[in-house]
Amino acid sequence: MKVKGEITMLEHSKAVRAELLNEVKNMTDDQLNQKPSQGVWSPGQILEHLYLMERVITGGMKQVLISGEKKEVSEKPLQLVIDRSRKVPAPENLKPAEGPYVKEELLSKLEDSRRELINFAETAPGQDLNEKSMKHPHLGDLSLKQWVEFIGYHEKRHLLQLTEVKSAAY
Repeated sequence: MKVKGEITMLEHSKAVRAELLNEVKNMTDDQLNQKPSQGVWSPGQILEHLYLMERVITGGMKQVLISGEKKEVSEKPLQLVIDRSRKVPAPENLKPAEGPYVKEELLSKLEDSRRELINFAETAPGQDLNEKSMKHPHLGDLSLKQWVEFIGYHEKRHLLQLTEVKSAAY
């Protein structure tokens, strides 16, 4: 049950995903694979990175839920993740391949990874989500609840990147 005005941990992620899908809905596969310049990810690479990230985080949370120890951690200001003035390199295992990408395949992968996240968040005991944690490379320990929320903030960061790439490419 949520208190009036309170946003559930999934609502933000769902809203950002809707924005992301709206941003790419009219893009062709060619547009999805265009890079405005060397060293910049294409929209397809951004979507692939989001899929990889969501899948890896959800898998990690599942493991922690089963075998992680309870540990009290302080809440972190996740909205800082959206700040694109600070560049944060992706870990090697979360870097997308060069492509080419097919939009329908990427959208299907994103749908699958989101279904897994929602299933995890809706079936995990709420107490465990608050009391178990995983380490983030830049933010330190985050509760599993905050990890679920982080996915939406991370996706919002890359939605901003996607709009920048689109406006630079065409």
